[in-house]
Amino acid sequence: MASVVLEAKVREVLGTGAARAERRDGLVPCVIYGDSREPVSICVSRDLLNKYVHKSNFFSTVFEINGVEAQGQLFVAKDIQFHPVTDRPVHVDFMRVGKGSKVTVRVPFAFVNEAASPGLKLGGVLNVLVHEMDVVCDPENIPEKIEIDLTGFEFHHTVHAHDIKLQTGVALPPGGKNFTIATVVAPTILKKEEEVDKAAAEAAAPTETAATS
Repeated sequence: MASVVLEAKVREVLGTGAARAERRDGLVPCVIYGDSREPVSICVSRDLLNKYVHKSNFFSTVFEINGVEAQGQLFVAKDIQFHPVTDRPVHVDFMRVGKGSKVTVRVPFAFVNEAASPGLKLGGVLNVLVHEMDVVCDPENIPEKIEIDLTGFEFHHTVHAHDIKLQTGVALPPGGKNFTIATVVAPTILKKEEEVDKAAAEAAAPTETAATS
């Protein structure tokens, strides 16, 4: 996977007041850490970060951060904080990726071949419980997405984490728990809800006798 380049600068002054001033200037305070080296506080343009932070593959993107460390050093995002009102990024943690190391990253799911699912063709609904999962791999081998093929999925067909076929070099974290990702829900429940709504509407409507009296 090709890396994304971010321009940054080292934060000379730390603290809450300095962070607020940087945010007013359109910058986002960040920290880089890992690879057995000391953390470094940096800041990155908010407009530049906004191009990536709301994408589903943000945590599986490999970054180069210019202006703060040796050229060629790679990073992955490990955490992000958003403003509760504006939804703008206010802080990001980046982890250094050392050569030959393995990284744990969150990768989004992509559901394909919905038209080949008998359950969905008959009016079922794909109930997605989890939209991404952690995998372990080389930085150069991070998948942009994990495809889940819905071919042959009948009503109540459920896919779990351990059912996913990952590409070579990509694995689930050691000791990771199995969990449900998605299931095809039969339309029975939906029809019952529609019938209840219809009955309630009919009960609330005036009768013909009442309307003419």
